[in-house]
Amino acid sequence: QGQLSILQEKIDHLERLLAENNEIISNIRDSVINLSESVKDGQKNPEAINFSQGSLSELFPSASVLFAVDSEDCLFASKSGSRSSDVQMLDVYDILPFDNPDGGVWKQGFDITYNENEWESEPLQVFVVPHSHNDPGWLKTFDDYFRDQTQHILNNMVIKLQEDNRRKFIWSEISYFSKWWDGIDGQKKDAVKRLIRDGQFEIVTGGWVMPDEASAHYFAVIDQLIEGHQWLERNLGVKPKSGWAVDPFGHSPTMAYLLKRTGFSNMLIQRVHYSVKKHFATQKTLEFFWRQNWDLGSSTDILCHMMPFYSYDIPHTCGPDPKICCQFDFKRLPGGRVSCPWRVPPEAIHAGNIQHRAWMILDQYRKKSKLFRTKVLLAPLGDDFRYTESSEWDQQYQNYQKLFDYMNAHPELRVKAQFGTLSDYFEALRKESNLGEKSSSLFFPVLSGDFFTYADRDHHYWSGYFTSRPFYKRLDRVLESYLRAAEILYSLALVQSSKSDKMSVFPSVDNYKLLTEARRNLGLFQHHDAITGTSKDWVVVDYGTRLFHSLMNLKKVITDSIHILILKDKGAYHYDASIPFLKMDDVQSSQDSLPHKTVIKLTLQPRYLLIYNPMEQERFSVVSVNVNSPTVKVLSPLGKPVSVQISAVWDGATTVSHEAYQISFLAHVPPLGLGVYQLLEVPSSETAIADYSIYMSGRNSVQEKPDRVFKIKELQNSADNIILENSYMKLWFSGMSGLLEKINTKEDGKNHQMKVEFAWYGTTSNRDKSGAYLFLPDGDAKPYIFTDPPAVRVAHGRIFSEVVCFFHHVTHTMRLYNVQGLEGQSLEISNIVDIRGEYNRELAMRISSDINSQNRFYTDLNGYQIQPRLTMSKLPIQANIYPMTTMAYIQDAGVRLTLHSAQSLGVASLKNGQLEVIMDRRLMQDDNRGLGQGVQDNKITANVFRLLLERRHGTDVNEAKASVSFPSLLSHMTSSFLNHPLIPMTTYADSGVPEMLNTFCPLVSSMPCDIHVVNLRTIQSKVDTEPSDEAALILHRKGFDCRFSNRDTGLLCSTTQGKVKVHKLFNKFRVESLTPASLSLMHSPPDARNTSEINMSSMEINTFRIRLR
Repeated sequence: QGQLSILQEKIDHLERLLAENNEIISNIRDSVINLSESVKDGQKNPEAINFSQGSLSELFPSASVLFAVDSEDCLFASKSGSRSSDVQMLDVYDILPFDNPDGGVWKQGFDITYNENEWESEPLQVFVVPHSHNDPGWLKTFDDYFRDQTQHILNNMVIKLQEDNRRKFIWSEISYFSKWWDGIDGQKKDAVKRLIRDGQFEIVTGGWVMPDEASAHYFAVIDQLIEGHQWLERNLGVKPKSGWAVDPFGHSPTMAYLLKRTGFSNMLIQRVHYSVKKHFATQKTLEFFWRQNWDLGSSTDILCHMMPFYSYDIPHTCGPDPKICCQFDFKRLPGGRVSCPWRVPPEAIHAGNIQHRAWMILDQYRKKSKLFRTKVLLAPLGDDFRYTESSEWDQQYQNYQKLFDYMNAHPELRVKAQFGTLSDYFEALRKESNLGEKSSSLFFPVLSGDFFTYADRDHHYWSGYFTSRPFYKRLDRVLESYLRAAEILYSLALVQSSKSDKMSVFPSVDNYKLLTEARRNLGLFQHHDAITGTSKDWVVVDYGTRLFHSLMNLKKVITDSIHILILKDKGAYHYDASIPFLKMDDVQSSQDSLPHKTVIKLTLQPRYLLIYNPMEQERFSVVSVNVNSPTVKVLSPLGKPVSVQISAVWDGATTVSHEAYQISFLAHVPPLGLGVYQLLEVPSSETAIADYSIYMSGRNSVQEKPDRVFKIKELQNSADNIILENSYMKLWFSGMSGLLEKINTKEDGKNHQMKVEFAWYGTTSNRDKSGAYLFLPDGDAKPYIFTDPPAVRVAHGRIFSEVVCFFHHVTHTMRLYNVQGLEGQSLEISNIVDIRGEYNRELAMRISSDINSQNRFYTDLNGYQIQPRLTMSKLPIQANIYPMTTMAYIQDAGVRLTLHSAQSLGVASLKNGQLEVIMDRRLMQDDNRGLGQGVQDNKITANVFRLLLERRHGTDVNEAKASVSFPSLLSHMTSSFLNHPLIPMTTYADSGVPEMLNTFCPLVSSMPCDIHVVNLRTIQSKVDTEPSDEAALILHRKGFDCRFSNRDTGLLCSTTQGKVKVHKLFNKFRVESLTPASLSLMHSPPDARNTSEINMSSMEINTFRIRLR
């Protein structure tokens, strides 16, 4: 151990002096790792409870924990972005004037002309693709839409496609399709399979829903793809190959990456800013290979078609003139329920008008084709919930068939027109442009970047929905974290039950049903009118209720699974649904209420507190639970007393409750494992009581007599600062408002201005106002003004200190953990927001620093990658707001400030050194996008963040312009800690608890720092709804930037160039087989065979089929 501490000091010294001299540091690090490895190898008894005996954290309880990054692993971030694309979206936004001239019939475009003889050498090929856009919930609930519309569409599809084998139809949402399938007879099912086999009916994308691409986290997007694709494989035996996303409000390259890795060759998008569409139309770049910003090669390229016009409806898909295209939407024939707003109705096609009508639509087809590089044209034919009635199928298909027959019979028209599926179009396109299935071509440009923030006309930017209904955006992420924990624990418990001959006892089938339902409810919520907050009030309640029920069910799956995993004697395992073994520590009483903690009753006998770590790295994290007595002793899994802080449980700002006391301690839990702690009602020298100061601002005293447990000082708000500090930083807060003002980082002794404030946005006085989708503010935000200073409550404690400010609309808490390692290095921010009494207002939290960020900031896309942003003065405020799923940062040459988020919200950096996030919005009117209501169902909402300030070094000049950026490893870990908190639970029975293991360690050691276990998801058996003996292991290797100070990071892991030895992965279980698969399990690579070592490249997400024994 002495040897190790000398090495540790050497490293510290070297890192200070020679940040760039990686060579020497690597060698010393390697020797340290080898030393620690040999300690680990000496500990071969898998049941040994001190799982981390060999980990460096135990060797250096007080010194900073060593963390080793192989210098090879730093190359990816430094090289990334060096490969240029033909079209880089950041440059496009830079050069576009964003003016909005009248383009004639194509309002947002230009006049398109052509020469009659352009098709002499090669006729125009037209594919008319009938589709029906079915929202799984929007103006009606999922079930109501299914009952009223969707089932009829699908029933008619089976009949009408069989009437003529030239007819085609595409479908995307499996949530609806599976519900319909479950209710139809075998004859109909065979007909559907035949239609698919004959190429008349195609499933496109094939996810559970068509997900939103701004607010959805990649975990949930992948999960709903797997759910859909697995359903298709089991029921239809089909594998979709093209993506279809006509309605999400802006598009993310994360989606392109995921589709490519599921094995797709093509994709289509529609909602892109009208100025970008026009620019792409002039450049003929509407079809391109979409490549990831970080890709050093071309392995992420996927062919993408961007629809050129305003909408996916029929008036905007046959060509540039909606007045003419509308006349070819035969559902709008006179006498029907829908008509054309351009006041010229369609005419049924007959011998007398066919020549003229064929010319009319051919003229539109030709004009549209002039925006593309080939003689192959896509003309979608559909709209929301179309083709419900048999008559509509006849109107569209019969009239179009007459037009096709006429055109095809007149060679002088130089056109071949037909119905087609999406894949028919892409296949013809690839043939025409000599593109093989795989090879990229010089024919289409390569594009990198994203398509946010979307505007469909004027200054109508769709940045409001990045925040709308934030309560449910938060609930979504809580459910994701529980679902992932439940999936992993269930998969392990399933293997354990078969090893212990308890298959007949363990409730595997019931719990698998609950898991499946939770996957589907989470999947449903990724829909682009669900997580977006853009549905009717009662539809929101329907989604919320589904999420809430699944949350309760997942807690049962988690506790049932832990029951068998933690028992010492598996032979004694028995399951009784009426007597649960464990209960969760927090309770949520309804779909729209915040969770609260239960109170654990202490006695002289130990109460067991089981703590689950959902992360794949060993972890030190603070756990807080409520108990009924301030006399408490906490014992670690090794039976040693641990240091405890006792804090008051408050009722409002100033009243102490004596029903409950909060105890907090630093828990140490193995990766993906459990630690069993004991709580006893006995005095302990390890217990420290927190001190309080309450700033009252002239209110009367709150205490008649001093509190019997806590020291509470009452003060007046004053100009003196409130100060919190730990070993990493010192914080100054305003003595008047209680808000943060500056941070001193102890490593370099520097002070950084860091002002936190709140601000209000209103909505414009124009006719068009903000609503669920649109953000149309009335100018810059106004400061949040309070007449009296707020009550401010300050706690100083051994484990954490905090400042809580009680404003009228928000209770703002900033907490600093007094612990070594990761949790002590960032600030925890919680805002309990309540704007239920407001009128057309939006509440923002703004952080103003002295960082020279120069109009640049960075936001993540779907928790998967970072997209650099440019705040542009030529655009209105609402255009400079971007989606943040998990983080946003600003930086200069010396520091980076990251705001980590536990929920998706809209974020901006409107001034140098600023980051602001919109926390909730209450809007009294509709914004004319079809919803027909404002957003007035606000809830008391908890927004949770972590603020991380990091020192950077070795940055270069060109970096500011780079199209790519990466978080540090510390930042990635901080995000994981925030999104996957430890899960505490207690045993039910006060007595008669069977003997448990002290710890459960499923992994041999922590995974490498940069490898994240996205999921370990038990695969459904082929025949019914039961589990199989296979699971999908999904891993993500994160890209990270090494140019940050690595002293004291407290990371309990190292990096290994993306290599994982499979047999060294699991501790209690043996890997029987592990074979690579495509992302959603649809395909196996041709050379897929059992592997013993996983090799992952940076940024990649890989799926494996795994069998454990």
